[in-house]
Amino acid sequence: MLDSSLTTKIMTEVDRRFDDQTKVLADLVKIPSTRFREAPAQDMMARLFKEDGLGVDRWQIKIDDLKHLPGYSPHSQDYDDAWNVVGAWRPSSPKGRSLILNGHIDVVPEGPHEMWTRPPFDPVVRDGWLYGRGSGDMKAGLILNVFALRALRALGYQPAADVYQQSVVEEECTGNGALACLQRGYRADAALIPEPSSTVLTIAQVGVMWFQVKVTGHPVHVYKADAGSNAIESAFRLIQALRELEKKWNEKKAHDPHFHSHHHPVNFNVGKIAGGDWASSVPAWCTFDMRVGVLPTQTLKEARQEIEDLIRKAAANDPFLGNNPPTVTWEGFQAEPFVLKNHEQVRGVLAEAHKTVFGYDLLDKTSTGTADNRFFGLYAGIPALVYGPQSDDIHGFDEKVNLESVRKITQATALFIAEWCGLQQV
Repeated sequence: MLDSSLTTKIMTEVDRRFDDQTKVLADLVKIPSTRFREAPAQDMMARLFKEDGLGVDRWQIKIDDLKHLPGYSPHSQDYDDAWNVVGAWRPSSPKGRSLILNGHIDVVPEGPHEMWTRPPFDPVVRDGWLYGRGSGDMKAGLILNVFALRALRALGYQPAADVYQQSVVEEECTGNGALACLQRGYRADAALIPEPSSTVLTIAQVGVMWFQVKVTGHPVHVYKADAGSNAIESAFRLIQALRELEKKWNEKKAHDPHFHSHHHPVNFNVGKIAGGDWASSVPAWCTFDMRVGVLPTQTLKEARQEIEDLIRKAAANDPFLGNNPPTVTWEGFQAEPFVLKNHEQVRGVLAEAHKTVFGYDLLDKTSTGTADNRFFGLYAGIPALVYGPQSDDIHGFDEKVNLESVRKITQATALFIAEWCGLQQV
């Protein structure tokens, strides 16, 4: 246990540096880092790690290194500019428990800029919140990891064990960035991931799968539309059938110990759709991309088969699609459900740090999304805790992160590192 004097000093040092932390966070938010554009933001993370005297490992992800590994999600896009960055602290005589501090640099597309109150990559602080795409999901987490360690260093301490700060790509579409860290050999006794969890701990999450359905039609002039087959309307009927499957899967929650009380744990989302070529022609094609959630009581293999069977049966009832069945392509997230296990010891340390900062017990929650913690827990046996600040409108317009929650999570993270890893004087 940390003595009360050192605990107070650590928390005070985080406070003293928080204005600078907020400025650095804003600088990172200014750098657009949507998929295929992450490299400049990763350059900034590498500079921060170098400033802190860490060993900087920056490498380009290679599909051939990953595609045979469990947890890999297929991706047809190239990885020519996909870079991971790790800042490593390795004491000469490690004594404590090692730690991975993981976060993702990629952000989701911002959508029409005119629908934002101000430009999405022009961060501003208003009423205690910092606004901007990626502010909460999850650049605030990446920067709080940096400043938690800087607070310890300013007091003359370094962790007594190995600490790896990971800034990874592709959390929002495959998770292959975190997988690449495992493939490269990074391991630790625990991992902490400050995703925007509203200051509670995520103990279970659904699986997530992406797939695309391609539907064909029979094009004719609209004056005889009933002689053709409208691919867009056929796609709509398939989507309606998938909505019925969504209801069926949600009914399975009754048998799931983690999600049985959640009102709607499984969400199907049509995220993209395109089709047709001409307003006066019955459309010959339509594609739609869907994201679906999978309960821990299901397997991805079973879920994929059920979706393919449903689409095949729905198409069989259509005069045209019965002879021209849609195709289903699985690309992007193939993320297994994850339930936190063997985490009692590390959770206890985090819970103590949390209570010291917040004044109340750490709470647990389940998530209807996914995060990179699954890689550490499922494929490396590393207890991975998702615990981060409060954010709002992530993946939406006017995304924002609550700065008071960032400050407190930074304090809790610094205390957690000090207790979990131990400290040595610089």
